[in-house]
Amino acid sequence: MRLNEISYNDAKPVEGYGPGFFRIGGEVFEGSVLTGATGTGLWGGYDDAAALLSLEGQVDVLFLGTGAEIAHLPGDLRTALDAAGIGVEVMSSPSAARTYNILLSEGRRVALAMLPV
Repeated sequence: MRLNEISYNDAKPVEGYGPGFFRIGGEVFEGSVLTGATGTGLWGGYDDAAALLSLEGQVDVLFLGTGAEIAHLPGDLRTALDAAGIGVEVMSSPSAARTYNILLSEGRRVALAMLPV
């Protein structure tokens, strides 16, 4: 079996998560988080559309983790992201983290916003 080393360029992968926290690039974040090539920081959840809209033109897809279970996005948030041309994929936070890591390792322009599990 051949093993290849994975490099993540500017963004950092999600290394773990648990009740109320995420570990990204060796740092622990308590609460909701937004990460991508521009860095990682806390995210204000569905009410913080501005943070997500600031990704316009920088990402091809935003993975949005809705916590332990998949849930619908608020309609106004979905409309704002669509209007900005930001493709969004909604899934549970664990699934979003895994998918983000895979596409990140392929060098894709992706970002990840997650609510805690």
